[in-house]
Amino acid sequence: MLPMPIPALRLAAVILCVHALACAAAPAGPDAEEPLRIIDAHTHTDFTGESERTSRVPMTEEQYFKEWQAAGVTGAVAHSREDGKGYADLRSRNVVTCAGVGPKVDVARLEAGLKSGRYGCIKVYLGYVHQWAYDKDYEPAYRLAEKYKVPVVFHTDDTYATKAKLKYADPLTIDEVAVDHPNVDFVIAHCGNPWIESAAEVAYKNPNVYLDGSALLVGDLSRSPQEKVDTYVVKPIAWIFGYLEDPSKLMFGTDWPLTPIQPYVDAFKRAIPREHWKAVFHDNAARVFKLR
Repeated sequence: MLPMPIPALRLAAVILCVHALACAAAPAGPDAEEPLRIIDAHTHTDFTGESERTSRVPMTEEQYFKEWQAAGVTGAVAHSREDGKGYADLRSRNVVTCAGVGPKVDVARLEAGLKSGRYGCIKVYLGYVHQWAYDKDYEPAYRLAEKYKVPVVFHTDDTYATKAKLKYADPLTIDEVAVDHPNVDFVIAHCGNPWIESAAEVAYKNPNVYLDGSALLVGDLSRSPQEKVDTYVVKPIAWIFGYLEDPSKLMFGTDWPLTPIQPYVDAFKRAIPREHWKAVFHDNAARVFKLR
């Protein structure tokens, strides 16, 4: 074969370059990794406009969704207080809100909210309310949860108020509730921190109990030493995930605005094997809270 003329060589080189660039710019194939979509399974939407006292995060709707966009969040669970304060109707943005209940459940208000879709879950503030999870006064809430097929979330772990009583926030007591109400899904918020072993065991043993890993450390984690973040977030979450032996049991959450979203995502990613990110960051919360 005769050698190709120099201009033809240059033309061939150009064609090859263009082809390479086109391949690089082409849409990813079916086996390519998709961007991680995140559901924040524990947030608060009390948009006061002030800065949160620990994290200094502005408590505004604008800041909330700004952080969503930056972190790849596509849905969230928000918690309102017993008096209904902290509620923002963000259903169109894929936010499910939990109705907070007090020591005496306002059955009429709670059922009206569940029936209308205003609320998609129930929140029990253990510790802040000086009652055990299995107190008979909470039974109406559990019956409504079963009737409307919504999960019940328990505050467990440390509290943000000195008048709270920690013994009521021990996650081990949720075992009794889970056994007595097998048709209701229960979520232990904050993984029961610092009683993470008890929380992990309750979720491991009971098929209707799940964990959210929010607020194991509060404040702006991007400003904290990595050793501190690893000690109080990464290592505990990694231990919990390993103990559960079930990727469907743990959900990502932040407790925004107590901590900005993106730094908490970064810490959580270091704790969870990459092949389970989709379940922990998205699918589990979508299933438990029936989010899009």
